[in-house]
Amino acid sequence: MNDQEIIDIETRYMANVFSKKPVVLTKGKGALVWDINGKEYVDCSTSYGVALLGHCHPKVVAAVQAQAEQLITCHGSYYNDKRAEFVQKLVQITPKGLDKVFMSNSGAESVECAIKVARKFTGKPEIIALMGAFHGKTMGALSATWDKKYREPFLPLVPEIKHVAPDNPDKIREAITEKTAAVLMEPIRGEGGVRVPPDGYLQAVREICDKRNILFILDEVQTSFGRTGKLFGCENWDVIPDVMCLAKPFAGGLPIGITVAKENVMSSLKVGEHSTTFSGSPLVCAAGCAAVDALVEEQLVDRAAEMGRYLKSALESLQSKHRIVKEVRGLGLMLGIELRYEVYNVILKAAERGVLVLDAGRTVVRLLPPLVINKKQIDRAINVLDDVLGEEEIERANSSPVPN
Repeated sequence: MNDQEIIDIETRYMANVFSKKPVVLTKGKGALVWDINGKEYVDCSTSYGVALLGHCHPKVVAAVQAQAEQLITCHGSYYNDKRAEFVQKLVQITPKGLDKVFMSNSGAESVECAIKVARKFTGKPEIIALMGAFHGKTMGALSATWDKKYREPFLPLVPEIKHVAPDNPDKIREAITEKTAAVLMEPIRGEGGVRVPPDGYLQAVREICDKRNILFILDEVQTSFGRTGKLFGCENWDVIPDVMCLAKPFAGGLPIGITVAKENVMSSLKVGEHSTTFSGSPLVCAAGCAAVDALVEEQLVDRAAEMGRYLKSALESLQSKHRIVKEVRGLGLMLGIELRYEVYNVILKAAERGVLVLDAGRTVVRLLPPLVINKKQIDRAINVLDDVLGEEEIERANSSPVPN
């Protein structure tokens, strides 16, 4: 099949729920992907943060191949060697005290589990989330997500979940009631525009939760596995939550969701109260073992910090060059460029020139490159963005003045 035939088939038979780009990807290796016609792209999107080790990491490929010949599926009602190996590796790298695990299939599912755990452990219904937050699109996770374009078509949502303004501990303090079970937030708001909290904010929220005897839940679906230059995003502020939601890169590209909590918190769930058919499948756990090994053995967290500084500096040079760029922000290899206009055309033009980037709201270009990206590939991406931003700036200037 050619590219148009593939596009036509997906358009005909698949639910129209994704904002599709006219690119048919068929191959990936490291920080590069190729389309069906052999065109090469620098991938600064990594399937929305999944391919953090790069595409088709050899350790993951070998582990999946070996496990597929041994045992692919094993329900959680039986024990399994590869599952045991993976959870042991996992709790060895999670922050101290977070050592009880539930595995699912996605970030949204990991948040669903966290909400249920909070309500079960505390016996209280209310969850406080942040304006600008994104936690997923299943009903519970969607209820904690802020953007009305996701929420309004599906009202009424799960009750007793409310939102407060971010980056202000007093807003959380004021919102807590006798019904509050937990505060749920992302260390860095990803979909909300790559928003890094002010210094002291997460520490203050941790102290409030301790003082009021409520749980602190961190959604680290996008900020963990070395993404921010630390193994977990919360380590940038020396904060440990009671419950942490993980997903995306932890199985090297295969579907996974992980909710990890303090033992007394997770143990409030009793047999049968929460489960999923594919929890901890041997195939996914084999990939997860290889992914964790690669992350540690190849010192990719340190690499993320180094490459992140290099990329951020390059992006800041674009800010000084192009007035259309309002701000550059982020940590490690989780970076955003806020423009003074909507970014959709920039994303499409970058793809046409061989660089894949994402949006994070209407005016932010988001870059989530893999930890294995090198300086030559970063330079290539920066050169493309430089050209595209320059063209966009000229086009906008000819049609209307650049806003402040």
